[in-house]
Amino acid sequence: MKRYWKYIKPYLGYFIIGPILMLSEVVGEVLMPKFMAMIINDGVANGNVGTIAKIGFYMVITAVIMGIGGIGGAYFGAKASINFAGDLRHDLFKKIQTFSFSNIDEFSTGSLVTRLTNDITQVQNLINMMLRMMLRAPGMLIGALIMAYLLNKKLAMVIFAIIPVLVLLIVFVLKIAFPRFQALQGKVDNMNSSIRESLTNVRVIKSFVRGDYENERFVKTNRDLKDAGLNAFKVIIAVMPLMSFIMNATTLAIVWFGGKQIIVGDMLVGDLTAFITYVIQILISLMLTSFVILQSSRAMASSKRIREVLDKETDISDENAQYPEAEVKEGAVEFKNVSFRYYKDSDEAVLDNINLKIESGETVGIIGSTGSGKTTLVQMIPRLYDVDAGEVLVDGINVKDYSLRNLREAVSMVLQKNVLFSGTIEENLRWGDKEASEEHIREVAGMAQADQFVSTFKDGYKTELGQGGVNVSGGQKQRLCIARAMLKNPKILILDDSTSAVDTATERFIRENLKSYCPETTKIIIAQRLTSVIEADKIVGLDDGKIVGIGKHDELMESCESYKEIYYSQMDKKEVGA
Repeated sequence: MKRYWKYIKPYLGYFIIGPILMLSEVVGEVLMPKFMAMIINDGVANGNVGTIAKIGFYMVITAVIMGIGGIGGAYFGAKASINFAGDLRHDLFKKIQTFSFSNIDEFSTGSLVTRLTNDITQVQNLINMMLRMMLRAPGMLIGALIMAYLLNKKLAMVIFAIIPVLVLLIVFVLKIAFPRFQALQGKVDNMNSSIRESLTNVRVIKSFVRGDYENERFVKTNRDLKDAGLNAFKVIIAVMPLMSFIMNATTLAIVWFGGKQIIVGDMLVGDLTAFITYVIQILISLMLTSFVILQSSRAMASSKRIREVLDKETDISDENAQYPEAEVKEGAVEFKNVSFRYYKDSDEAVLDNINLKIESGETVGIIGSTGSGKTTLVQMIPRLYDVDAGEVLVDGINVKDYSLRNLREAVSMVLQKNVLFSGTIEENLRWGDKEASEEHIREVAGMAQADQFVSTFKDGYKTELGQGGVNVSGGQKQRLCIARAMLKNPKILILDDSTSAVDTATERFIRENLKSYCPETTKIIIAQRLTSVIEADKIVGLDDGKIVGIGKHDELMESCESYKEIYYSQMDKKEVGA
Protein backbone atom coordinates (compact mmCIF):
# COMPACT_ATOMS: atom_id res chain seq x y z
CA MET A 1 0.00 0.00 0.00
CA LYS A 2 2.91 2.34 0.75
CA ARG A 3 4.12 1.95 -2.83
CA TYR A 4 0.69 2.97 -4.19
CA TRP A 5 -0.12 5.78 -1.73
CA LYS A 6 1.07 8.44 -4.20
CA TYR A 7 -1.64 7.29 -6.63
CA ILE A 8 -4.33 7.28 -3.93
CA LYS A 9 -3.55 10.62 -2.29
CA PRO A 10 -4.69 12.95 -5.15
CA TYR A 11 -8.07 11.18 -5.28
CA LEU A 12 -8.45 10.47 -1.57
CA GLY A 13 -11.87 12.14 -1.57
CA TYR A 14 -13.16 9.65 -4.15
CA PHE A 15 -11.68 6.77 -2.15
CA ILE A 16 -13.55 7.95 0.97
CA ILE A 17 -16.87 9.17 -0.47
CA GLY A 18 -17.49 6.10 -2.63
CA PRO A 19 -17.51 3.51 0.18
CA ILE A 20 -19.47 5.84 2.49
CA LEU A 21 -22.22 6.18 -0.10
CA MET A 22 -22.29 2.41 -0.47
CA LEU A 23 -23.14 2.23 3.25
CA SER A 24 -26.58 3.65 2.44
CA GLU A 25 -27.23 0.44 0.51
CA VAL A 26 -26.09 -1.59 3.51
CA VAL A 27 -28.48 0.23 5.85
CA GLY A 28 -31.32 -0.23 3.38
CA GLU A 29 -30.60 -3.93 2.88
CA VAL A 30 -30.61 -4.48 6.66
CA LEU A 31 -33.86 -2.53 7.18
CA MET A 32 -35.84 -3.98 4.25
CA PRO A 33 -36.37 -7.50 5.73
CA LYS A 34 -37.49 -5.93 9.01
CA PHE A 35 -40.02 -3.77 7.17
CA MET A 36 -41.27 -6.86 5.32
CA ALA A 37 -41.66 -8.74 8.62
CA MET A 38 -43.70 -5.85 10.05
CA ILE A 39 -45.99 -5.83 6.99
CA ILE A 40 -46.61 -9.59 7.32
CA ASN A 41 -46.95 -9.69 11.12
CA ASP A 42 -48.82 -6.41 11.75
CA GLY A 43 -50.43 -5.67 8.41
CA VAL A 44 -51.30 -8.83 6.52
CA ALA A 45 -52.01 -11.00 9.58
CA ASN A 46 -54.37 -8.38 11.06
CA GLY A 47 -55.79 -7.10 7.74
CA ASN A 48 -54.49 -3.59 8.57
CA VAL A 49 -54.21 -1.79 5.21
CA GLY A 50 -52.97 1.42 6.85
CA THR A 51 -50.00 -0.34 8.38
CA ILE A 52 -49.14 -1.95 5.02
CA ALA A 53 -49.33 1.43 3.25
CA LYS A 54 -47.28 3.23 5.92
CA ILE A 55 -44.48 0.66 6.02
CA GLY A 56 -44.62 0.31 2.22
CA PHE A 57 -43.98 4.07 1.98
CA TYR A 58 -40.94 3.68 4.24
CA MET A 59 -39.69 0.89 1.97
CA VAL A 60 -40.04 3.10 -1.12
CA ILE A 61 -38.09 5.95 0.53
CA THR A 62 -35.42 3.47 1.65
CA ALA A 63 -35.16 2.04 -1.89
CA VAL A 64 -34.70 5.55 -3.35
CA ILE A 65 -31.94 6.35 -0.85
CA MET A 66 -30.30 3.00 -1.62
CA GLY A 67 -30.43 3.75 -5.34
CA ILE A 68 -28.86 7.19 -4.93
CA GLY A 69 -26.16 5.79 -2.65
CA GLY A 70 -25.46 2.87 -4.98
CA ILE A 71 -25.14 5.09 -8.06
CA GLY A 72 -22.95 7.60 -6.20
CA GLY A 73 -20.77 4.87 -4.75
CA ALA A 74 -20.28 3.26 -8.16
CA TYR A 75 -19.50 6.67 -9.74
CA PHE A 76 -16.85 7.67 -7.20
CA GLY A 77 -15.44 4.14 -7.16
CA ALA A 78 -14.97 4.28 -10.92
CA LYS A 79 -13.43 7.77 -10.72
CA ALA A 80 -10.98 6.64 -8.06
CA SER A 81 -9.93 3.40 -9.78
CA ILE A 82 -9.64 4.89 -13.27
CA ASN A 83 -7.56 7.86 -12.10
CA PHE A 84 -5.39 5.56 -9.99
CA ALA A 85 -4.76 3.29 -12.98
CA GLY A 86 -4.10 6.24 -15.31
CA ASP A 87 -1.44 7.74 -13.04
CA LEU A 88 0.13 4.35 -12.37
CA ARG A 89 0.26 3.57 -16.09
CA HIS A 90 1.88 6.94 -16.76
CA ASP A 91 4.60 6.34 -14.15
CA LEU A 92 5.18 2.80 -15.40
CA PHE A 93 5.59 4.02 -18.98
CA LYS A 94 7.84 6.83 -17.77
CA LYS A 95 10.00 4.31 -15.90
CA ILE A 96 10.29 2.10 -18.98
CA GLN A 97 11.49 5.13 -20.95
CA THR A 98 14.47 5.33 -18.58
CA PHE A 99 15.41 1.70 -19.21
CA SER A 100 18.55 0.83 -21.09
CA PHE A 101 18.48 -1.73 -23.87
CA SER A 102 19.64 -4.39 -21.41
CA ASN A 103 16.79 -3.53 -19.01
CA ILE A 104 14.24 -3.91 -21.80
CA ASP A 105 15.81 -7.17 -22.94
CA GLU A 106 15.52 -8.49 -19.39
CA PHE A 107 11.73 -8.12 -19.34
CA SER A 108 10.99 -8.49 -23.09
CA THR A 109 8.81 -6.08 -25.02
CA GLY A 110 5.72 -8.31 -24.91
CA SER A 111 5.92 -8.58 -21.13
CA LEU A 112 6.22 -4.81 -20.71
CA VAL A 113 3.17 -4.30 -22.93
CA THR A 114 1.20 -6.75 -20.76
CA ARG A 115 2.26 -4.97 -17.58
CA LEU A 116 1.23 -1.60 -19.00
CA THR A 117 -2.17 -2.86 -20.09
CA ASN A 118 -3.56 -6.11 -18.70
CA ASP A 119 -1.79 -6.02 -15.33
CA ILE A 120 -2.81 -2.45 -14.56
CA THR A 121 -6.37 -3.26 -15.63
CA GLN A 122 -6.45 -6.13 -13.13
CA VAL A 123 -5.35 -3.79 -10.32
CA GLN A 124 -7.88 -1.17 -11.46
CA ASN A 125 -10.71 -3.72 -11.40
CA LEU A 126 -9.73 -4.82 -7.91
CA ILE A 127 -9.73 -1.25 -6.59
CA ASN A 128 -13.12 -0.56 -8.16
CA MET A 129 -14.54 -3.75 -6.67
CA MET A 130 -13.05 -3.10 -3.25
CA LEU A 131 -14.36 0.47 -3.08
CA ARG A 132 -17.83 -0.87 -3.77
CA MET A 133 -17.54 -3.94 -1.55
CA MET A 134 -15.07 -3.23 1.26
CA LEU A 135 -17.74 -1.59 3.45
CA ARG A 136 -20.80 -3.07 1.82
CA ALA A 137 -19.93 -6.76 2.24
CA PRO A 138 -18.68 -6.54 5.86
CA GLY A 139 -21.44 -4.06 6.70
CA MET A 140 -24.13 -6.34 5.31
CA LEU A 141 -22.56 -9.35 7.06
CA ILE A 142 -22.41 -7.64 10.46
CA GLY A 143 -25.80 -5.93 10.14
CA ALA A 144 -27.57 -9.11 9.00
CA LEU A 145 -25.90 -11.15 11.78
CA ILE A 146 -27.06 -8.67 14.43
CA MET A 147 -30.62 -8.51 13.08
CA ALA A 148 -30.82 -12.30 12.75
CA TYR A 149 -29.56 -12.77 16.31
CA LEU A 150 -32.10 -10.23 17.63
CA LEU A 151 -34.91 -12.00 15.78
CA ASN A 152 -34.11 -15.53 16.97
CA LYS A 153 -31.06 -16.49 19.00
CA LYS A 154 -31.52 -20.25 18.54
CA LEU A 155 -31.73 -20.10 14.73
CA ALA A 156 -28.77 -17.72 14.66
CA MET A 157 -26.61 -20.56 16.02
CA VAL A 158 -27.00 -22.35 12.65
CA ILE A 159 -25.42 -19.35 10.93
CA PHE A 160 -22.58 -19.06 13.45
CA ALA A 161 -21.81 -22.75 12.89
CA ILE A 162 -21.53 -22.42 9.10
CA ILE A 163 -19.47 -19.19 8.92
CA PRO A 164 -16.12 -20.81 10.01
CA VAL A 165 -16.55 -23.40 7.24
CA LEU A 166 -16.96 -20.66 4.64
CA VAL A 167 -14.00 -18.68 6.01
CA LEU A 168 -11.73 -21.75 5.78
CA LEU A 169 -12.93 -22.32 2.22
CA ILE A 170 -12.06 -18.72 1.27
CA VAL A 171 -8.56 -19.02 2.81
CA PHE A 172 -7.99 -22.26 0.89
CA VAL A 173 -9.07 -20.58 -2.36
CA LEU A 174 -6.66 -17.70 -1.82
CA LYS A 175 -3.76 -20.05 -1.16
CA ILE A 176 -4.13 -22.05 -4.36
CA ALA A 177 -5.36 -19.23 -6.63
CA PHE A 178 -2.40 -16.81 -6.37
CA PRO A 179 0.30 -18.96 -8.05
CA ARG A 180 -2.15 -20.02 -10.76
CA PHE A 181 -3.04 -16.44 -11.65
CA GLN A 182 0.65 -15.50 -11.61
CA ALA A 183 1.32 -18.26 -14.14
CA LEU A 184 -1.65 -17.05 -16.20
CA GLN A 185 -0.17 -13.55 -16.49
CA GLY A 186 3.08 -15.09 -17.72
CA LYS A 187 1.17 -16.86 -20.49
CA VAL A 188 -0.48 -13.55 -21.41
CA ASP A 189 3.07 -12.17 -21.80
CA ASN A 190 3.95 -14.96 -24.21
CA MET A 191 0.76 -14.41 -26.19
CA ASN A 192 1.40 -10.66 -26.56
CA SER A 193 5.00 -11.28 -27.63
CA SER A 194 3.91 -13.86 -30.20
CA ILE A 195 1.20 -11.64 -31.68
CA ARG A 196 3.47 -8.60 -31.78
CA GLU A 197 6.26 -10.51 -33.52
CA SER A 198 3.92 -12.06 -36.10
CA LEU A 199 2.17 -8.79 -36.98
CA THR A 200 5.41 -6.81 -37.12
CA ASN A 201 7.04 -9.34 -39.43
CA VAL A 202 3.98 -10.29 -41.48
CA ARG A 203 5.72 -9.40 -44.77
CA VAL A 204 8.60 -11.76 -44.02
CA ILE A 205 6.15 -14.49 -43.04
CA LYS A 206 4.28 -14.14 -46.32
CA SER A 207 7.41 -13.91 -48.46
CA PHE A 208 8.74 -17.17 -46.97
CA VAL A 209 5.29 -18.78 -47.09
CA ARG A 210 5.54 -19.52 -43.38
CA GLY A 211 1.92 -18.78 -42.52
CA ASP A 212 1.25 -22.41 -41.58
CA TYR A 213 4.30 -22.49 -39.32
CA GLU A 214 3.24 -19.27 -37.58
CA ASN A 215 -0.27 -20.66 -37.18
CA GLU A 216 1.18 -23.72 -35.44
CA ARG A 217 3.25 -21.50 -33.14
CA PHE A 218 0.19 -19.43 -32.33
CA VAL A 219 -1.91 -22.53 -31.69
CA LYS A 220 0.67 -23.70 -29.13
CA THR A 221 0.87 -20.28 -27.44
CA ASN A 222 -2.90 -19.96 -27.46
CA ARG A 223 -3.30 -23.46 -26.04
CA ASP A 224 -0.81 -22.69 -23.26
CA LEU A 225 -2.81 -19.55 -22.37
CA LYS A 226 -6.08 -21.46 -22.51
CA ASP A 227 -4.73 -24.23 -20.29
CA ALA A 228 -3.34 -21.72 -17.79
CA GLY A 229 -6.68 -19.88 -17.80
CA LEU A 230 -8.62 -23.07 -17.21
CA ASN A 231 -6.20 -24.08 -14.47
CA ALA A 232 -6.69 -20.74 -12.74
CA PHE A 233 -10.44 -20.56 -13.17
CA LYS A 234 -10.93 -24.14 -11.98
CA VAL A 235 -10.79 -22.55 -8.55
CA ILE A 236 -13.82 -20.41 -9.36
CA ILE A 237 -15.53 -23.28 -11.17
CA ALA A 238 -15.19 -25.46 -8.07
CA VAL A 239 -15.83 -22.86 -5.39
CA MET A 240 -18.92 -21.08 -6.70
CA PRO A 241 -21.18 -24.19 -6.84
CA LEU A 242 -19.85 -25.26 -3.44
CA MET A 243 -20.69 -21.85 -1.98
CA SER A 244 -24.16 -22.04 -3.53
CA PHE A 245 -24.68 -25.53 -2.09
CA ILE A 246 -23.72 -24.34 1.39
CA MET A 247 -26.04 -21.34 1.05
CA ASN A 248 -28.99 -23.49 -0.05
CA ALA A 249 -28.34 -26.11 2.63
CA THR A 250 -28.20 -23.40 5.29
CA THR A 251 -31.45 -21.87 4.03
CA LEU A 252 -33.11 -25.29 4.07
CA ALA A 253 -31.97 -25.87 7.65
CA ILE A 254 -33.32 -22.47 8.71
CA VAL A 255 -36.71 -23.19 7.07
CA TRP A 256 -36.84 -26.63 8.77
CA PHE A 257 -36.07 -25.40 12.28
CA GLY A 258 -37.95 -22.13 11.82
CA GLY A 259 -41.03 -23.95 10.55
CA LYS A 260 -41.07 -26.07 13.70
CA GLN A 261 -40.94 -22.92 15.85
CA ILE A 262 -43.86 -21.40 13.94
CA ILE A 263 -45.93 -24.55 14.49
CA VAL A 264 -45.41 -24.41 18.25
CA GLY A 265 -45.97 -20.65 18.30
CA ASP A 266 -42.40 -19.61 19.19
CA MET A 267 -41.93 -17.59 15.99
CA LEU A 268 -44.04 -15.44 13.66
CA VAL A 269 -44.23 -16.07 9.92
CA GLY A 270 -42.98 -12.58 9.11
CA ASP A 271 -39.97 -13.05 11.40
CA LEU A 272 -39.05 -16.31 9.64
CA THR A 273 -39.30 -14.55 6.26
CA ALA A 274 -37.01 -11.79 7.51
CA PHE A 275 -34.63 -14.30 9.09
CA ILE A 276 -34.28 -16.23 5.82
CA THR A 277 -33.56 -12.96 4.02
CA TYR A 278 -30.85 -12.12 6.56
CA VAL A 279 -29.34 -15.57 6.12
CA ILE A 280 -29.21 -15.03 2.37
CA GLN A 281 -27.62 -11.60 2.91
CA ILE A 282 -24.97 -13.12 5.17
CA LEU A 283 -24.13 -15.82 2.65
CA ILE A 284 -24.17 -13.34 -0.25
CA SER A 285 -21.78 -11.07 1.65
CA LEU A 286 -19.43 -14.04 2.10
CA MET A 287 -19.71 -14.87 -1.60
CA LEU A 288 -18.94 -11.25 -2.48
CA THR A 289 -15.94 -11.44 -0.17
CA SER A 290 -14.76 -14.60 -1.92
CA PHE A 291 -15.19 -12.85 -5.28
CA VAL A 292 -13.04 -9.95 -4.07
CA ILE A 293 -10.42 -12.40 -2.80
CA LEU A 294 -10.36 -14.27 -6.12
CA GLN A 295 -9.98 -10.98 -7.97
CA SER A 296 -7.34 -9.88 -5.49
CA SER A 297 -5.31 -13.05 -6.05
CA ARG A 298 -5.02 -12.21 -9.74
CA ALA A 299 -4.53 -8.51 -9.03
CA MET A 300 -1.78 -9.29 -6.50
CA ALA A 301 0.03 -11.32 -9.14
CA SER A 302 -0.32 -8.34 -11.50
CA SER A 303 0.74 -5.90 -8.78
CA LYS A 304 3.88 -7.93 -8.16
CA ARG A 305 4.74 -7.73 -11.87
CA ILE A 306 4.11 -3.97 -11.90
CA ARG A 307 6.35 -3.46 -8.87
CA GLU A 308 9.10 -5.46 -10.56
CA VAL A 309 9.26 -2.77 -13.24
CA LEU A 310 8.83 0.21 -10.89
CA ASP A 311 11.47 -1.12 -8.51
CA LYS A 312 13.90 -2.15 -11.23
CA GLU A 313 17.10 -0.18 -10.94
CA THR A 314 17.92 1.39 -14.29
CA ASP A 315 21.48 0.41 -15.09
CA ILE A 316 22.10 3.62 -17.06
CA SER A 317 21.34 6.90 -15.30
CA ASP A 318 22.90 10.31 -14.78
CA GLU A 319 22.36 10.50 -11.00
CA ASN A 320 26.11 10.48 -10.37
CA ALA A 321 27.05 12.76 -13.27
CA GLN A 322 29.80 15.21 -12.28
CA TYR A 323 28.89 17.76 -14.95
CA PRO A 324 25.10 17.49 -15.48
CA GLU A 325 24.92 21.02 -16.88
CA ALA A 326 27.69 20.45 -19.43
CA GLU A 327 26.76 20.48 -23.12
CA VAL A 328 28.62 18.96 -26.04
CA LYS A 329 30.27 21.82 -27.94
CA GLU A 330 32.71 20.23 -30.38
CA GLY A 331 31.81 16.57 -30.86
CA ALA A 332 35.26 15.03 -30.37
CA VAL A 333 35.07 11.36 -29.31
CA GLU A 334 37.66 9.14 -27.65
CA PHE A 335 37.52 5.48 -26.62
CA LYS A 336 40.04 4.55 -23.92
CA ASN A 337 40.65 0.86 -23.24
CA VAL A 338 36.96 0.11 -23.79
CA SER A 339 35.69 -3.43 -23.28
CA PHE A 340 32.10 -4.65 -23.26
CA ARG A 341 30.10 -7.85 -22.83
CA TYR A 342 26.35 -8.17 -23.37
CA TYR A 343 26.23 -10.90 -20.74
CA LYS A 344 28.36 -10.01 -17.74
CA ASP A 345 29.11 -13.66 -16.93
CA SER A 346 30.34 -14.33 -20.47
CA ASP A 347 34.03 -14.85 -21.18
CA GLU A 348 33.69 -13.57 -24.74
CA ALA A 349 33.95 -9.79 -25.11
CA VAL A 350 32.01 -8.03 -27.87
CA LEU A 351 34.54 -5.18 -27.65
CA ASP A 352 38.04 -5.81 -26.35
CA ASN A 353 40.41 -3.01 -25.29
CA ILE A 354 39.30 -0.47 -27.89
CA ASN A 355 41.39 2.70 -28.20
CA LEU A 356 40.23 5.23 -30.77
CA LYS A 357 40.33 9.00 -31.06
CA ILE A 358 37.99 10.91 -33.37
CA GLU A 359 38.56 14.63 -33.83
CA SER A 360 35.74 17.14 -34.01
CA GLY A 361 34.35 17.48 -37.54
CA GLU A 362 36.07 14.33 -38.80
CA THR A 363 34.34 11.81 -41.02
CA VAL A 364 35.22 8.35 -39.78
CA GLY A 365 34.27 5.11 -41.46
CA ILE A 366 33.95 1.84 -39.53
CA ILE A 367 34.02 -1.44 -41.40
CA GLY A 368 34.20 -5.06 -40.41
CA SER A 369 32.49 -8.38 -40.80
CA THR A 370 29.09 -9.11 -39.30
CA GLY A 371 29.35 -9.44 -35.53
CA SER A 372 32.64 -7.57 -35.29
CA GLY A 373 31.16 -5.03 -32.83
CA LYS A 374 30.64 -1.99 -35.09
CA THR A 375 27.13 -1.11 -33.92
CA THR A 376 27.94 -1.88 -30.29
CA LEU A 377 30.90 0.49 -30.45
CA VAL A 378 28.91 3.54 -31.55
CA GLN A 379 26.08 2.78 -29.13
CA MET A 380 28.52 3.54 -26.32
CA ILE A 381 28.65 7.21 -27.36
CA PRO A 382 25.04 8.19 -26.44
CA ARG A 383 25.10 5.58 -23.61
CA LEU A 384 22.61 3.16 -25.08
CA TYR A 385 24.95 0.70 -23.39
CA ASP A 386 27.64 1.40 -20.81
CA VAL A 387 31.18 0.07 -21.03
CA ASP A 388 32.31 -2.75 -18.75
CA ALA A 389 35.84 -1.38 -18.64
CA GLY A 390 37.58 1.75 -19.85
CA GLU A 391 35.80 4.97 -20.70
CA VAL A 392 34.22 6.88 -23.58
CA LEU A 393 34.95 10.60 -23.70
CA VAL A 394 33.08 13.29 -25.61
CA ASP A 395 34.89 16.64 -25.70
CA GLY A 396 37.21 15.23 -23.06
CA ILE A 397 34.41 14.46 -20.59
CA ASN A 398 33.38 10.94 -19.69
CA VAL A 399 29.93 10.31 -21.15
CA LYS A 400 28.79 9.15 -17.69
CA ASP A 401 29.39 12.68 -16.37
CA TYR A 402 26.93 14.33 -18.79
CA SER A 403 23.21 14.39 -18.16
CA LEU A 404 21.61 11.86 -20.50
CA ARG A 405 19.48 14.60 -22.06
CA ASN A 406 22.42 16.88 -22.88
CA LEU A 407 24.51 14.00 -24.18
CA ARG A 408 21.81 12.51 -26.39
CA GLU A 409 20.66 15.92 -27.65
CA ALA A 410 24.11 16.25 -29.22
CA VAL A 411 24.02 12.87 -30.96
CA SER A 412 21.90 11.79 -33.93
CA MET A 413 21.75 8.13 -34.86
CA VAL A 414 20.34 6.47 -37.94
CA LEU A 415 20.11 2.88 -36.81
CA GLN A 416 20.42 -0.30 -38.83
CA LYS A 417 16.70 -0.85 -38.41
CA ASN A 418 15.12 2.33 -39.70
CA VAL A 419 12.09 3.28 -37.63
CA LEU A 420 9.30 5.63 -38.63
CA PHE A 421 6.17 6.24 -36.59
CA SER A 422 2.50 6.44 -37.42
CA GLY A 423 1.69 9.99 -38.52
CA THR A 424 2.64 12.23 -41.40
CA ILE A 425 6.08 12.42 -43.02
CA GLU A 426 6.40 15.95 -41.68
CA GLU A 427 5.62 14.83 -38.12
CA ASN A 428 8.29 12.16 -38.39
CA LEU A 429 10.89 14.61 -39.67
CA ARG A 430 10.08 17.06 -36.87
CA TRP A 431 11.50 14.55 -34.42
CA GLY A 432 14.80 16.13 -35.48
CA ASP A 433 13.59 19.70 -34.90
CA LYS A 434 9.99 20.30 -33.84
CA GLU A 435 10.35 24.04 -34.57
CA ALA A 436 11.71 23.63 -38.12
CA SER A 437 9.94 25.57 -40.85
CA GLU A 438 8.42 23.78 -43.82
CA GLU A 439 11.08 25.34 -46.07
CA HIS A 440 13.88 24.05 -43.85
CA ILE A 441 12.32 20.58 -43.73
CA ARG A 442 12.11 20.52 -47.51
CA GLU A 443 15.71 21.74 -47.82
CA VAL A 444 17.15 19.08 -45.53
CA ALA A 445 14.97 16.37 -47.08
CA GLY A 446 16.40 17.38 -50.44
CA MET A 447 19.94 16.94 -49.13
CA ALA A 448 19.00 13.46 -47.92
CA GLN A 449 17.59 12.74 -51.39
CA ALA A 450 14.08 12.37 -49.89
CA ASP A 451 12.33 15.46 -51.28
CA GLN A 452 12.39 13.97 -54.77
CA PHE A 453 10.04 11.13 -53.93
CA VAL A 454 8.03 12.90 -51.20
CA SER A 455 7.07 15.59 -53.73
CA THR A 456 5.51 12.94 -55.95
CA PHE A 457 3.04 11.93 -53.22
CA LYS A 458 -0.43 13.42 -53.52
CA ASP A 459 -0.25 14.94 -50.02
CA GLY A 460 3.49 15.59 -50.03
CA TYR A 461 4.88 15.98 -46.53
CA LYS A 462 1.34 15.59 -45.13
CA THR A 463 1.26 11.99 -46.38
CA GLU A 464 0.23 9.61 -43.61
CA LEU A 465 2.71 6.82 -42.93
CA GLY A 466 1.49 3.43 -41.83
CA GLN A 467 2.86 1.84 -38.68
CA GLY A 468 6.63 1.62 -39.01
CA GLY A 469 6.49 3.38 -42.40
CA VAL A 470 5.09 0.35 -44.21
CA ASN A 471 3.88 2.39 -47.18
CA VAL A 472 7.35 3.57 -48.22
CA SER A 473 10.20 1.44 -49.57
CA GLY A 474 13.32 0.51 -47.63
CA GLY A 475 15.45 3.05 -49.47
CA GLN A 476 12.84 5.81 -48.99
CA LYS A 477 12.63 4.98 -45.30
CA GLN A 478 16.42 5.26 -44.98
CA ARG A 479 16.47 8.67 -46.65
CA LEU A 480 13.68 9.97 -44.39
CA CYS A 481 15.58 8.76 -41.33
CA ILE A 482 18.76 10.48 -42.54
CA ALA A 483 16.81 13.72 -43.10
CA ARG A 484 15.37 13.46 -39.59
CA ALA A 485 18.87 13.03 -38.14
CA MET A 486 20.23 15.96 -40.15
CA LEU A 487 17.40 18.23 -38.98
CA LYS A 488 18.60 17.75 -35.42
CA ASN A 489 21.85 19.50 -36.42
CA PRO A 490 23.86 17.32 -34.03
CA LYS A 491 27.45 17.61 -32.93
CA ILE A 492 27.89 13.88 -33.64
CA LEU A 493 26.08 12.09 -36.47
CA ILE A 494 26.15 8.29 -36.54
CA LEU A 495 25.01 6.48 -39.69
CA ASP A 496 24.80 2.75 -39.02
CA ASP A 497 24.68 1.08 -42.42
CA SER A 498 21.96 3.60 -43.22
CA THR A 499 22.42 3.77 -47.01
CA SER A 500 22.45 0.05 -47.74
CA ALA A 501 19.05 0.22 -49.50
CA VAL A 502 19.88 3.12 -51.82
CA ASP A 503 21.86 3.03 -55.04
CA THR A 504 25.48 4.17 -55.18
CA ALA A 505 24.69 7.41 -57.02
CA THR A 506 22.11 8.45 -54.44
CA GLU A 507 24.51 7.49 -51.67
CA ARG A 508 27.23 9.67 -53.21
CA PHE A 509 24.87 12.68 -53.31
CA ILE A 510 23.95 12.13 -49.65
CA ARG A 511 27.64 11.99 -48.61
CA GLU A 512 28.45 15.19 -50.51
CA ASN A 513 25.45 16.98 -49.00
CA LEU A 514 26.42 15.88 -45.51
CA LYS A 515 29.83 17.52 -46.00
CA SER A 516 28.33 20.81 -47.12
CA TYR A 517 25.38 20.93 -44.70
CA CYS A 518 27.15 19.99 -41.49
CA PRO A 519 30.92 20.41 -42.04
CA GLU A 520 31.64 20.84 -38.30
CA THR A 521 29.64 17.77 -37.27
CA THR A 522 31.60 14.66 -36.38
CA LYS A 523 30.33 11.97 -38.73
CA ILE A 524 30.72 8.26 -37.97
CA ILE A 525 29.66 5.97 -40.80
CA ILE A 526 29.28 2.23 -40.33
CA ALA A 527 29.08 0.43 -43.63
CA GLN A 528 29.23 -2.96 -45.26
CA ARG A 529 29.80 -1.31 -48.63
CA LEU A 530 33.37 -0.03 -48.86
CA THR A 531 32.45 2.78 -51.26
CA SER A 532 30.47 4.35 -48.41
CA VAL A 533 33.61 5.07 -46.39
CA ILE A 534 36.49 5.00 -48.85
CA GLU A 535 36.78 8.81 -48.89
CA ALA A 536 36.51 9.19 -45.10
CA ASP A 537 39.17 11.14 -43.18
CA LYS A 538 39.86 7.97 -41.24
CA ILE A 539 38.74 4.35 -41.60
CA VAL A 540 38.63 1.97 -38.65
CA GLY A 541 38.76 -1.76 -39.27
CA LEU A 542 37.13 -3.98 -36.66
CA ASP A 543 37.43 -7.73 -36.39
CA ASP A 544 36.11 -9.88 -33.56
CA GLY A 545 35.72 -6.88 -31.24
CA LYS A 546 39.25 -5.58 -31.80
CA ILE A 547 40.64 -2.75 -33.90
CA VAL A 548 42.82 -4.26 -36.63
CA GLY A 549 43.59 -1.09 -38.54
CA ILE A 550 43.18 2.70 -38.50
CA GLY A 551 44.04 5.05 -41.34
CA LYS A 552 43.05 6.34 -44.75
CA HIS A 553 42.21 3.98 -47.58
CA ASP A 554 45.72 3.92 -49.08
CA GLU A 555 47.34 3.35 -45.69
CA LEU A 556 45.05 0.43 -44.85
CA MET A 557 45.64 -1.15 -48.25
CA GLU A 558 49.30 -1.36 -47.29
CA SER A 559 49.02 -2.25 -43.60
CA CYS A 560 45.74 -4.11 -42.94
CA GLU A 561 45.13 -7.55 -44.40
CA SER A 562 41.47 -7.77 -43.36
CA TYR A 563 40.79 -4.40 -45.02
CA LYS A 564 42.39 -5.60 -48.25
CA GLU A 565 40.26 -8.75 -48.14
CA ILE A 566 37.10 -6.66 -47.89
CA TYR A 567 38.31 -4.38 -50.68
CA TYR A 568 39.13 -7.18 -53.10
CA SER A 569 35.94 -9.07 -52.28
CA GLN A 570 33.83 -6.04 -53.25
CA MET A 571 35.76 -4.44 -56.11
CA ASP A 572 36.01 -5.71 -59.65
CA LYS A 573 39.43 -7.32 -59.98
CA LYS A 574 39.82 -5.86 -63.46
CA GLU A 575 39.48 -2.35 -62.07
CA VAL A 576 42.23 -2.95 -59.52
CA GLY A 577 44.58 -4.55 -61.99
CA ALA A 578 44.18 -8.14 -60.85
